[in-house]
Amino acid sequence: MSAPPPILDARDLARHYRMGETTVRALDGVSMKVAAGEFLALIGTSGSGKSTLLNLIAGLDRPTGGTLTAFGQDLARLSSREMSLYRRQRVGIIFQSFNLISTMTAADNVALSMMFAGVPRADRETRARHLLDTMGLGPRAQHRPKELSGGEQQRVAIARALSNAPAVLLADEPTGNLDSRTSRDILARLKAINEQDGKTIVMVTHDAALAAQYAHRTLTMLDGAIISETRA
Repeated sequence: MSAPPPILDARDLARHYRMGETTVRALDGVSMKVAAGEFLALIGTSGSGKSTLLNLIAGLDRPTGGTLTAFGQDLARLSSREMSLYRRQRVGIIFQSFNLISTMTAADNVALSMMFAGVPRADRETRARHLLDTMGLGPRAQHRPKELSGGEQQRVAIARALSNAPAVLLADEPTGNLDSRTSRDILARLKAINEQDGKTIVMVTHDAALAAQYAHRTLTMLDGAIISETRA
C-alpha cells in the first residue's frame, strides 16, 4: 500500500525581498514534505529562514518562487478570501510573544477566533472552558494576561490555537520567552497533543536539544536553505 500524500509539500520554495538595491534571499530553494501526524522541528540561527518558512506555511506571506502545497492546494493560487479561510480552518499559530489581547480574559482570548469563524456564543464559551481545562487553566479562565505567568500565557495561546480544531499547529519559538523548566512543560504539552490527538506540528526553535527530545524529525536551516535532516 502506498503512503498517503504529505499534508505539506514545498518544492524549490523561495522568498526574496528587495531592500534598496539588494535582494535578500530569505528562502532560497527549500524542498520538504510533512506527513500528517508528524512533529517537525525547524532549527537554525537568526536569519536562517525558519520563521519565513513557517509564515509561508501559515498563509501569512506568499512565496516568490517554487510551490507550497497544503492539503492538496497550491497556496500561491488562493485568493485573499480563500487564504483567510485556510488560516482560520486549517492552521493554528502559537507565537513566541503569546500575542494575547491584554484587555480580555483567558477564556475570551481563546474564544475570539471561534467568534470570527461564526461559532455560536454558547458553543465557543463551552469549548474555551474545555480547552483551558485541558491546559490546566480552568481556575484561571477569568484572569487577564497580566495576571498570568509566562507559562500560563503560553498555555492560553496553545488553547487559542486549538480552538478551531486545525489540522496543523505552527509554533514559532514557543519557549523563547520561558525558563527551562517551563519550556519543558510547554513542549511536553505539545508532544501530548501530537501523540494523543494526532495533530501535525511544525515548530521553529533555536534549541537543538529540545528539538531532538520532542520532535520526530529536525531540519536545520542556514542562509535560506535546509542543510541537514535528523530523525529521533
